[in-house]
Amino acid sequence: MRSDNRSARIQVLVAEQAARRGARVGVVDVCTAAVAALPVGGAGLSAMSRSAASHPLCSTDDVSEQLEELQLTLGEGPCVDAFTQGSAVLTSDLLAAEVQDRWAVFADAALEAGARAVYAFPLQMGAISPGVLDLYSQVPGRLDAEELADALAFADTATLVLLDSRIDGAGDLAGGRSADGRYEDLGAYRAEIDQATGMLTAQLGVGAEEAFVRLRAYSYARGRRLAAVAADVVAHRLTFPPSADTDRTDDEA
Repeated sequence: MRSDNRSARIQVLVAEQAARRGARVGVVDVCTAAVAALPVGGAGLSAMSRSAASHPLCSTDDVSEQLEELQLTLGEGPCVDAFTQGSAVLTSDLLAAEVQDRWAVFADAALEAGARAVYAFPLQMGAISPGVLDLYSQVPGRLDAEELADALAFADTATLVLLDSRIDGAGDLAGGRSADGRYEDLGAYRAEIDQATGMLTAQLGVGAEEAFVRLRAYSYARGRRLAAVAADVVAHRLTFPPSADTDRTDDEA
């Protein structure tokens, strides 16, 4: 199949999902359409940057939501490697020895969440790389050539949608609602994590990158979602001592 025909077909599938929501096309429609078209159990998409905190944008189910949170909190996994390398990372079996060696913590946590295979596709347009599209399966296996080509086309479409949303400042990414009632409130999510990171730079006397690492480490150590911890920091329910000890914070004193 010619690539232009494939892209047009994928874009029609995405537009149909948006029409069902009665809203402008958003990344949630790309994720939902990908799940319907490919042999996967769910999809998630995260905005990623080399200079700022990364953020989940949408997920189609609880498992994909956990996978996005896990990778961004742990700082490891197919999504992280796909963004760093700028190429797809196709993990056909999370139980494989080389996968366990590569991402020891993430692999076990992803298996526990209900995933067995994860396929990560960086969103790219020239030198711009705004994020990663993740697909997961409950069973081990590889995508065949046609499925892989479709997945790459979904990633290309997600790139266009995400960059367009950033350029015009519009709507669905910061207020869209998927068919199962999930809200993709990117603006609130990002603002709260950024605000919490900024507060920690003052509390700890460190740079933003180190503050974000501390925030992620605390989230992982407590088994809590990154957004929930950020909300506690912003509300002054949680403060961090100016030391490397993330096991004891002022809310526990």
